[in-house]
Amino acid sequence: MLLSLLFIGISGVSVSAAFWDMEEHPMIHDPSMVKENDTYWIFGTGPADGNGIKVIYSNDNGYSWGEAPVIFPQPASWWSNYVPNHASNQWAPDIEYFNGRYWLYYSVSSFGSNQSLIGLLSTESISSGNWRDDGLVTRSTTSDNYNAIDPAMIVDENGQPWLSYGSYWSGIKLTKLDPSTMKPTGTQYSIAARPSDPEHAVEAPTITYHNGYYYLFVSFDSCCNGVNSDYKIAVGRSTQITGPYYDKLGNSMMQGGGTIIDTGNDKWIGPGHQDVYQNLLIRHAYDADSNGLPRLLINDLNWDSNGWPTY
Repeated sequence: MLLSLLFIGISGVSVSAAFWDMEEHPMIHDPSMVKENDTYWIFGTGPADGNGIKVIYSNDNGYSWGEAPVIFPQPASWWSNYVPNHASNQWAPDIEYFNGRYWLYYSVSSFGSNQSLIGLLSTESISSGNWRDDGLVTRSTTSDNYNAIDPAMIVDENGQPWLSYGSYWSGIKLTKLDPSTMKPTGTQYSIAARPSDPEHAVEAPTITYHNGYYYLFVSFDSCCNGVNSDYKIAVGRSTQITGPYYDKLGNSMMQGGGTIIDTGNDKWIGPGHQDVYQNLLIRHAYDADSNGLPRLLINDLNWDSNGWPTY
């Protein structure tokens, strides 16, 4: 169920793209996807004018999407212990399956601040709606040089879970997770940064493993400005999950490197906050035909002869 289109980035380079055909591209921001039985579930940043984490689902392979009740219709009381002035909606969730449970990491913050936290929910069945509050995962304060938002979990080739996160400041971080608690243990690694960029604009990491390499996808530049957003997706790879990560030209992602793979087109502006699920690339983009509303895009993700992602 694919719709083949010509995808033209702002760089002027044309590539062949296979978008998933949808009855209507649902509104979602910062999507993360998982499949439970025959149902695709996507979790995203909650509505700007309300509480919670947004949840949508599809029972027909992504053609049509329904909306489930938000998670956290009321803020958890413990968030204010760490982020007193947090936004009412929760940001950038990540959903993953590991060791018999679905793990939902999410961010609590306020725009432009790095006084932030990453929290965790888990369940044996998403469709049950019964989520366990597993509490605080990690946090950052205004004294830190990083921002603890935009979590993304990966299980490495040896079965060890890790969590990447970070937005602006000193960039993207990575930490090993304790498989019994799914919370950080040990060293915090730095794996991507943009020290020469005036805004240090790198965020929204997600890591996937393919044929001997770990691939780090990130979003560069600015989201959240509708048709004025200049978000874009970049990627690098490493033989070790802790890095160093390099782009196609050999540039280190710790020094601003990253091969751009998606810049949008006249219809879909500022694609970013990507998720990679199996061989799918999931992200939002701002719809130029709907006053810049954020909408869901999904593509089949392929790999070229040199092992780089393409679609």
